[in-house]
Parts: sequence; structure tokens; C-alpha cells
Amino acid sequence: MAQEDHDLRIDYIEFPVLDIEAAKKFYSTVFGWSFKDWGDEYASFADGRLSGGLAKVATVHAGGPLIVIYALDLAGIKQAIMINGGQITKEMFEFPGGRRFQFRDPSGYELAVWSDK
Repeated sequence: MAQEDHDLRIDYIEFPVLDIEAAKKFYSTVFGWSFKDWGDEYASFADGRLSGGLAKVATVHAGGPLIVIYALDLAGIKQAIMINGGQITKEMFEFPGGRRFQFRDPSGYELAVWSDK
């Protein structure tokens, strides 16, 4: 798909995990996912249709994986989130694939939005 086709769609799912190697072994053995390491605290995965990542954290909290949405206009979406009752929980930051930020929706569920531009 062209990047425009990804705009405002769930694009990536990130699982907070306690042990990257154990999680990789579990998901590769059980589901056949493939992985690419990005240092000691992150590994991306592909399941054949959707991509995601495993992020090492000190503790895992209820709420499940971090849903990551792609947006062409990252700043515009951030503004729309704040105007419509969302709260920014992690300010914009850069990573090897682009930039992203995290937010809580009005119900308190945390998601992220990213862009490669």
C-alpha cells in the first residue's frame, strides 16, 4: 500500500514485554512470526500481514499491546487529539523509522501515532 493508503489506520502493534528473547521464542514458535532486533530493548516482528514490535519494559501493566496508528499529518492529528479530549502521554520523539507520540483517549486507553516523514 502507498503511505496515503495507511493514513489514519492501525499500522503497527507494540507489545510491552519483560523479556525480549523469551517473547521472541514464544511468538516465533507458536505463531511463526519473524523478528528483527533493534538493540537489546526492542525487536520488530512480522506475522505475514501486520507488523509490530516487542518493547522491553520493567513491568507490564494491564491494557495490553500498544496500538500504533499511522498518520501523514502527525502534528495535525496530535492537535485533533488534544482538542477532542485526548491527553498526550509521551511527547513527539524520533526513532529509526520516523517520529511518533503517545496519547490517552478520553476513556484512558493509551495509543500511539507515527509518521515516517
